[in-house]
Amino acid sequence: MTMDTVVHKYGGTSLTTVDQVRAVAERVVVACAATGRPVVVVVSARGRATNSLLELASAFGRGPQDRETDQLVATAEAASAAQLTMALEALGRRAMSLTGAQAGIHVRGPHGEGRISDIAPGRLLEVLGRNVIPVVAGFQGTNDDGDVTTLGRGGSDTTAVALAAALDARRCEIYTDVDGVFSADPRVVGPAKVLNSVDYLAMSEMARSGARVLHPRSVALAFTYGVEVHVRHGARPGRGSVLTKEGVSAVEPSGKVIAVTHDPDIAEICLTVEAADRHSLPDALDKMAEIGVDVDLLSRVDSAGRTRVRFTIPRVHVDDAAAALRQIGLVPEVNQDLGKVSLIDCGLVASPTRPAGALRALGEAGITGMSVHTAQMRTSVLVPLDRLLDSVAVLHTAFGLDSLPAVPN
Repeated sequence: MTMDTVVHKYGGTSLTTVDQVRAVAERVVVACAATGRPVVVVVSARGRATNSLLELASAFGRGPQDRETDQLVATAEAASAAQLTMALEALGRRAMSLTGAQAGIHVRGPHGEGRISDIAPGRLLEVLGRNVIPVVAGFQGTNDDGDVTTLGRGGSDTTAVALAAALDARRCEIYTDVDGVFSADPRVVGPAKVLNSVDYLAMSEMARSGARVLHPRSVALAFTYGVEVHVRHGARPGRGSVLTKEGVSAVEPSGKVIAVTHDPDIAEICLTVEAADRHSLPDALDKMAEIGVDVDLLSRVDSAGRTRVRFTIPRVHVDDAAAALRQIGLVPEVNQDLGKVSLIDCGLVASPTRPAGALRALGEAGITGMSVHTAQMRTSVLVPLDRLLDSVAVLHTAFGLDSLPAVPN
């Protein structure tokens, strides 16, 4: 049975109103009838439900990595699951809502930032065996103490891909509020095109550098377990984008730039230490890992008996990161007026001409590239935050992505 199972995931924008919930239920019923395959559904919280609950928790002095906050915010996905189940049953299909714990999802790590450690799919298989549609609350599981633990941003995507892997499902279909994976954010760049096919590794770089359509953890899981992931619009038909291991984009040959991504939600931290204190810099990075803060775009310069280290982190973690660094005797300089724009390459090694081309194009547009960083499939430039969106459009044009042929969707 599990070889033919398909996992559907629906985001919160597809579940905001009663009519939208009914429309999702109809889509699930049609999918079941059309393929004859069992479907497992994973849902996010409706609309702004999670943000509203986080604001409520903060009114009582509760932070995002708090047990009671997790107890509260996990109810949003559970509510979505129950409502979609009711809509399915109103259409004559047997369905059952399940929390992450009831679906057998075990989580380790801090509250608010848990990681799926194991899935015991026994109950899901039993429900499927009775020809009942399981509707699973995403974004959550239970830890070793039996407490609800949420998975952080993108947790419902991660839940869906993890369940697909655990069930050896045929594929995982992510339904969202865009038509697929684009060559840039279509709200920023009008000529942006849907990519029919995207390599897992390229998608991972896109997700890590600002593309919001999929979370990096879900992409990593899909790559590791060979889950075929489709990204489609939740409210209109279309083939969308498919993640593959082929290393080939449908619109660009290997070795070319396939997308421009951007991230406005970063901050740069600069640390300066005397030569005798250089041992404290590894301690600083260890401290970031200890408090669960992702570090990106790391650089180091030694000069005149001093060492300067710069790195970027998510802006939401600035206060926690600065406090942690002060605890170990470091004085962080924080710049929150930067944004990151990145070129994503579908080759195994980004061309060495990318940094020069990016800086030249930005300079001709009057945009200062404040630093440039290269990785295996990514070239990132830090630019003034107020010119970030201009930078995306400039690079999309400069690297020929405006003229890509539209893929029928």
